[in-house]
Amino acid sequence: MPRLLLIDDDPIISEMVTLNLENAGYQVTQASDGIKGQALAIQLMPDMIILDLMLPRVDGFTVCQRLRRDERTREIPVMMLTAMGQTQDKVEGFNAGADDYLTKPFELEEMLARVRALLRRTNRIIDTAKHGEILIFGSLTLVPERFEAIWFNKTVKLTHLEFELLHCLLQRHGQTVSPSEILKEVWGYEPDDDIETIRVHIRHLRTKLEPDPRHPKYIKTVYGAGYCLELPNDNDNDNDNDNKQEEVAIAE
Repeated sequence: MPRLLLIDDDPIISEMVTLNLENAGYQVTQASDGIKGQALAIQLMPDMIILDLMLPRVDGFTVCQRLRRDERTREIPVMMLTAMGQTQDKVEGFNAGADDYLTKPFELEEMLARVRALLRRTNRIIDTAKHGEILIFGSLTLVPERFEAIWFNKTVKLTHLEFELLHCLLQRHGQTVSPSEILKEVWGYEPDDDIETIRVHIRHLRTKLEPDPRHPKYIKTVYGAGYCLELPNDNDNDNDNDNKQEEVAIAE
């Protein structure tokens, strides 16, 4: 039975969420503030954390950042569940290390669907890592066992989400991949209004892989259509591709 940790200071929402999760077959532990939530995360090592942002003592953004910095908890998937629904709030949440972001008020069925999707994705990533399949295309090698990319002979550490997103694009190298296709494959669902989820993680990947993230050469935006990964076919230096005509507009 998967164990979930719910960190939320609203007793009504906590009881409602806990009841529905338990009815769906999950074991749920509650925490009502950020400090207790972080302590329980370390103590219990749950399969997933559902985290409110407006918490007493320590806010949810800070809790998530601390969990990601701690070797013991950095791999635990985190879904933020909050009334803070502005785009900038979502960006800050993903930058803090959240794997998913659901705003209040929410439909219980959607919450349960996202919990299932996040746990499935986490299990899929673990299974992929256990198989140790190494994926290579030109200057890029993906190493699932360590969630790393070897990029022009340089080792780059990736988060689980970054690895999955890069893997999704690599499988369709040279093709435009739509946001809905990315959300379905990487996150496991297709919300119409969650394009910012992808944008944040694309920016993170560009920061790690692009010589100039503001003028990407490899992870390109096809406006109105999606994203395209274009890699050189060999390990030549980046400058060998400077004269290649770009058919795709640069990203935001």
